[in-house]
Amino acid sequence: MSSPGSINIADEVSRLTDKADKQLRALYAKLTPWQKTQVARHPDRPKAGSVIAGLITEFTPLAGDRAFADDLAMLGGIGRFRGEPVMVIGTEKGSDTETRIRHNFGSPRPEGYRKARRLMELAGRFGLPILSFVDTSGAYPGIDAEARGQAEAIASGIDACLSAPVPFIAAIIGEGGSGGAIAIAAGDSVLMFEHAVYAVISPEGCASILWRDAAQAPVAAEAMKLTAQDLKRLGIIDQIIPEPVGGAHREPEMAVAALGDAIASALAPLAGLSPTALRARRREKFLAMGTALAAL
Repeated sequence: MSSPGSINIADEVSRLTDKADKQLRALYAKLTPWQKTQVARHPDRPKAGSVIAGLITEFTPLAGDRAFADDLAMLGGIGRFRGEPVMVIGTEKGSDTETRIRHNFGSPRPEGYRKARRLMELAGRFGLPILSFVDTSGAYPGIDAEARGQAEAIASGIDACLSAPVPFIAAIIGEGGSGGAIAIAAGDSVLMFEHAVYAVISPEGCASILWRDAAQAPVAAEAMKLTAQDLKRLGIIDQIIPEPVGGAHREPEMAVAALGDAIASALAPLAGLSPTALRARRREKFLAMGTALAAL
């Protein structure tokens, strides 16, 4: 029993916790595009590998493009999503220095995109829905990648997405950067975490080109309309997946579970469609997107 005038520690902790939670909610409700970019890059956000581990059972990795090498920045394989067989593709950044180097910081080379194309074609052959998890700052820009046909590999990847005769769900889970993201994201339904970003170039890259000053990145981020909220309004993505308060990195398991529910909902209306109907629907989706943006 506490004496008169003494502080009840449990009540005080509860009060401070509630206050901190309210302030955190208020802070994350009004993040700027540049701040969202920082959240999307948080090192503890769920990566493709952890998403696959959380959502896919009986996962069997498949490696190589059958032409040059296996690119570890691009994950892929067959598994089961809620009991149903699927093909899984994802860009993996790594979670510490060792794994980031091994996965080339999530920036695939041409062989990574050719592996992704191979897996999409394999999925079509066996009638497996495709799930894609995007988290990359962009394709690797090195001379060796350009020498091996980086641009062609990305274009072929986009073509494979649009040509897939099976349901295709893409999810932007962190950064969706440049054509390196689009190459595995041109699906029937594009989902995006609340604090993820998706753009043709990084804010720093945009600022360097337009102002020759990377310090203008916050201004570029604002102009680029790269947040999930902006992209949903523009019709670029189909659904925003809410994140736990403070971002997906605070409650990764909860975020991954919400992603799983969103994928299941997106897959349901596609289940009975024929390959011809899926391709036609996907084509119309992206043509309509271009028409709408051109009218702005």
